[in-house]
Amino acid sequence: MVYSVASIGIVIVLIEGFLFLRDSECPQVIKTFVAIVWGVGGIAGIYWVLYRLLLLFPTRIRVKVEPYVFVAPALLLLGWYLTLPVIRTAYLSFFGAASKDFVGLSNYTFVFTDRSMLVAWRNNLLWMVFGTSLSVIFGFVIALTSDRVGWEKTAKTIIFMPMAISMVGAGIIWRFMYAYDPNIGLLNALVQLFNGSPKNWLILRPINTFFLIAVFIWGQTGFAMVVLSAAIKGVPKEIVEAATIDGAGDLRRIKDIIIPSVKSSIVTVSTTIVIGSLKTFDVVFTMTQGLDGTEVLASQQYKQMFRYFNYGRGAAIAMIIFLAVIPVIIYNIRQFQKGGNI
Repeated sequence: MVYSVASIGIVIVLIEGFLFLRDSECPQVIKTFVAIVWGVGGIAGIYWVLYRLLLLFPTRIRVKVEPYVFVAPALLLLGWYLTLPVIRTAYLSFFGAASKDFVGLSNYTFVFTDRSMLVAWRNNLLWMVFGTSLSVIFGFVIALTSDRVGWEKTAKTIIFMPMAISMVGAGIIWRFMYAYDPNIGLLNALVQLFNGSPKNWLILRPINTFFLIAVFIWGQTGFAMVVLSAAIKGVPKEIVEAATIDGAGDLRRIKDIIIPSVKSSIVTVSTTIVIGSLKTFDVVFTMTQGLDGTEVLASQQYKQMFRYFNYGRGAAIAMIIFLAVIPVIIYNIRQFQKGGNI
């Protein structure tokens, strides 16, 4: 009886808390505090109720059902916050700017035929190819060579440091680096040092996209280095030493022993960076706002949604990005299922 009353009380508190957060006009600080207490307490209460319900079943059934019961709330939340928005976005992608008139596949036609979208596609391809490959190559080379220097930890810390900076912060830092004024822009200061003329690098087509990609590489190289360094350290030293005794040089050992041994880690790092390059937005919008031929898919999505208020086109671009990322994620999951290590 006590547990039944407590369970009903928890349900009432959850409902009242939701209504309070939805309808209350109290200060935001109070609403935030209530939301935290209500959310944490509500989740704890739900699990408590589920646990009490489980105790009503025989042990044989309870053992089988228990894992699913405790995972169910998390799956429901994931479904609510991930699956439903995807379904809603897919639905909106078939409607016009105001999400009222059904337009069929015209929004997707725009994504693949509009001139500005073709520029975005081209740039995303450049980001994916050069951003990913150079990040992995630099990370691998640094991971391989840093083990041979006495200040390995210091070097790795410095190279990994950009990972601690948000991409917005990185964009602001590098915007100053590329600044036209030599008194501010480091790159133009170096150009002027060698009697060159300062240039506005961020509007210099078509190489301005590569200057943005350089920022991405600067941020991702540290991630690649850390993962690949751990993988390289896991290569059995006996095999490397045996190859050395057999007369294999550095390049031969790298090609025939180290790279095959860390192949799964290289794949994992590459696919992770590919996903980041497909979703890239922060650097582009912070540094150029997609102007002067630097547009990418995500910046086009933002503009369609929040500048031109064309929700149909914005939703269509979002779905294309989502569908482009899914195969990479599935491939990563399959690699893990095969027992591949990071």
